[in-house]
Amino acid sequence: MAEHPDCALIRRGYAAFGSGDMETLGSLMTADVVHHVPGSSPISGHHKGRDAVLQLYRRFGEETNGTMLIELEAVLADGRGHVMSFHTSRADRGDHGLEMREGLFFTIVGGKISDIDECLEDIDESDRFWN
Repeated sequence: MAEHPDCALIRRGYAAFGSGDMETLGSLMTADVVHHVPGSSPISGHHKGRDAVLQLYRRFGEETNGTMLIELEAVLADGRGHVMSFHTSRADRGDHGLEMREGLFFTIVGGKISDIDECLEDIDESDRFWN
């Protein structure tokens, strides 16, 4: 069974993120992409535009000294431009560690990611990690 093209797009994004290939990752997004991060930490909020989203991802690497690892578990498409992904995120920041299941809800427009809504298993724990 062939994978849906929207799922393949998201898998390419995860692979690029995992290898630190921001150029490829950026090419998969619309110029006006928005990544919504829940909670009340310094990384929370609406990161608007390709440059802002890529800067958020660079910040993940910088603030965790490159320890952030994402283990992709599932990618699901609805065939109408939406994809849900589920992964486990692991990272260390100072003397704090984080291991958490997360989900991303993507909107795909014209074969590119235009919106990313992030959902967390434990928003309070994520806030503690990033504060």
